[in-house]
Amino acid sequence: MKKTRIFIIALIFTVTLSACGGDLGEEASSEESNTLSEDRLIIGVTAGPHEQIMEKVKEVAAKDGLDIQIEVFTDYVMVNTALAEGDLDANSYQHKPYLDDFVAERNLDLSHVADTVNFPMGIYSEKIKDIRELKEGDTLGLPNDPTNSARALLLFEDAGLIKLREGAGVTASVQDIEENPLNLEFVELEAAQIPRQLSELTAAAINTNYAMEAGYVPAEDAIAIEPKDSPWVNIIAVRTENKDDPVLDKLIKAYHSDEVKQFVEEEFSGSVIPSW
Repeated sequence: MKKTRIFIIALIFTVTLSACGGDLGEEASSEESNTLSEDRLIIGVTAGPHEQIMEKVKEVAAKDGLDIQIEVFTDYVMVNTALAEGDLDANSYQHKPYLDDFVAERNLDLSHVADTVNFPMGIYSEKIKDIRELKEGDTLGLPNDPTNSARALLLFEDAGLIKLREGAGVTASVQDIEENPLNLEFVELEAAQIPRQLSELTAAAINTNYAMEAGYVPAEDAIAIEPKDSPWVNIIAVRTENKDDPVLDKLIKAYHSDEVKQFVEEEFSGSVIPSW
């Protein structure tokens, strides 16, 4: 009987130690997984130019010993969600105002670590060839979603058409217009529909992707275009806990290389602008 009791106590003690050891191992593994690999990154991008550019970045990074795996998305929301959940190490597809709104709405901990390229919003027209040709009471179209509406208004201000309330910035709305010397009429429309309705307007602010779909070349056809250093430059985002990981220096070095810059300039003919 005594031998049986001793055996049971020893068994319980062994199981307890094993369980504790397992927990500690899992915890250590979890802590290790928070650090990015030194030579491999999984990066999320949206299909199209961001995907094409990252393919070039991958080619350049490989020379520095960094292997990049590209995951392509067609949904803007899922790219940040996948990053926050740990399925990606970084993403490259959005500008900082979009990231800021996204993390605030969903209480996520993501950070911007580098600028990439800008898809400059431009002002287009079928009726005038120069922004200075606008007359009293002309109509200007702009996107009706808050982010792109603010972007268009800042572009109108930069072109000298209006003056916005001080401090309105990237949250500006038509209610923030303080000065409108030509009494221009502002028509807010679904961003994707603006190119189709351009003939009904004097001019309109159109996002680069929709302008390109409509056959425009922003650098050639826009009568006004965003500056290179606009707040809408696209970025690389990561989980905040990883923002200082050394491997990101390799990624940024590859992205900001002369090879990638040349590729962007030649491939997109001014429709996409390097920010570095």
